[in-house]
Amino acid sequence: MRHLTRTDFHASSVLTRLLRVVQWLEQVPYWLLAIPLRLAVATIFWNSAMAKLADWNVALELFRDEYRLPVVPPEIAAYLAVSIELSMPVLLVLGLGTRLAAFVLLGMTSMIEIFVYPLAWPTHIQWAAMLLVLLCRGAGVLSVDHWLGRRCPCSSPQDER
Repeated sequence: MRHLTRTDFHASSVLTRLLRVVQWLEQVPYWLLAIPLRLAVATIFWNSAMAKLADWNVALELFRDEYRLPVVPPEIAAYLAVSIELSMPVLLVLGLGTRLAAFVLLGMTSMIEIFVYPLAWPTHIQWAAMLLVLLCRGAGVLSVDHWLGRRCPCSSPQDER
């Protein structure tokens, strides 16, 4: 039979502490994780809108010369983009229509990746990951969505973890 050494006790203690930390992390509620996701994505798209609005002529020029989306004329694409970039971040911050906002921004991210900057996929995949979490799980309990859902008998209860 092997005798336990001081090193064995120390390793066991470290492992126990690590397991406690993991258990504690697993108890973090989803709504707390959703807040920085909502704010991060909102900031990305809001800042893009602000850059376009800072010099609208340059923005139109970018849509004409660099972005060149298929089918949609550059002027319409510019107005659509800035409208989405102004409205969806507000919805995300409020947690109002979060899944719809995430879906719209995921579509916009896909368009940017496919037609505009295909080599920027490392950035776009991060945006998509955050948006997919919000699309699948919603805004969490600290949101207008949750508040409205509790008052509407026709809605299913949102996951409150």
